[in-house]
Amino acid sequence: MTASATPPAAVPLHLGIVGCSAEGAALCYRTICAEGAGLLGPHAHPEISLHTPSLHRYVEALDRGDREAVAALMLDSAHRLQAAGAQLLICPDNTIHQAFDLVEPRSPLPWLHIARVVADEARRRGFRRVGVLGTQWLVRSEVYPEALAAAGIEAVRPSDAWRDELGARIMDELVPGRLQPGTVERFQRAIDALRERGCEAVVLGCTEIPLIIDDANASLPTLDSTRLLARAALRRAVAQ
Repeated sequence: MTASATPPAAVPLHLGIVGCSAEGAALCYRTICAEGAGLLGPHAHPEISLHTPSLHRYVEALDRGDREAVAALMLDSAHRLQAAGAQLLICPDNTIHQAFDLVEPRSPLPWLHIARVVADEARRRGFRRVGVLGTQWLVRSEVYPEALAAAGIEAVRPSDAWRDELGARIMDELVPGRLQPGTVERFQRAIDALRERGCEAVVLGCTEIPLIIDDANASLPTLDSTRLLARAALRRAVAQ
């Protein structure tokens, strides 16, 4: 190469998506593809591979409280994605991150942790008390309380009644893509209740919730876990 030649552009990391539920994984995938052009040029985005086992396997493991089984499914996807050429892994599902401590030390590839990405954004924006919405499994877990506490932020869980109602609506409507009348309003009312308890923002801690709730229709600023994870992965892939 001569002194005046332009060096070839760096190739972004190959991203691997460890999928769980279809709607959340699809939104994460679409976000990376749609926003890649802003960093890489027209129509460009990192190479992406996706692996998703049958959702019922995750649901059965979660119902049993079997974190080892959840971790085994995540690790199986990790190995399959490594074989496909992936170099960095993300999982656009908050709930199964309760097994992340079992996954990370045994993983063949590095990961971004969805709750840590969200906590970083909450800290950047100066929030000190943040509500958390998600599945019943997620809300009962320490996924967000631990991640937010590490960032100096208090996590507030919804009441048991809200937890159970929204958890059912997520699994019965948002996950299979069958939204019923009134569901958006119920999520809005749950956010209102968190605001009344002093929350300054709300984590949309199920990757399907951003399909129906955002800053435009919520009474609190929203932390969209799906898109925040996708954007963090995109930045890491480009920066290498």
